[in-house]
Amino acid sequence: MSANRELIEQFYTAFQQRDYSGMIACYHPEIRFSDPVFTDLHGHQAKAMWHMLCERGQDLQVDFRDIQADERNGRAHWEAIYTFSTGRKVHNIIDAAFAFQDGLIIWHQDSFDLWRWTRMALGPMGMFLGWMPMVQNRVRETALQSLTTFIAKHPEYL
Repeated sequence: MSANRELIEQFYTAFQQRDYSGMIACYHPEIRFSDPVFTDLHGHQAKAMWHMLCERGQDLQVDFRDIQADERNGRAHWEAIYTFSTGRKVHNIIDAAFAFQDGLIIWHQDSFDLWRWTRMALGPMGMFLGWMPMVQNRVRETALQSLTTFIAKHPEYL
């Protein structure tokens, strides 16, 4: 098994255990992360996001598979099941892409269907309006605001 494949496996195994420190240890100091909600996080922001998600995800279940990696790039498929802050159950299906530098993940991009996510997380409003850029942008703004508040309470990420 390649070292980068093992690194991805280590990252998701830590996520399964809600071990944000283990996840963060897989990231390069100059990590760049993006997904449909958190579109451009850098360094400590990306690390704080995983800390926040692990801390809040009391019933979080993570499964991963199909890990592929070479010396430069990698990919994996993962799924998360959790209760969102609205009290609604979410089953998110994600494909991840990675780039590596100095034996760590320097770039991580998660892809998933944001409209599908809004239908689960927001219920009827997400079902009927979740495809609209206005609603999706509001989801992004709220998530970034939550992350900013979380970082303010955790000086290790400042």
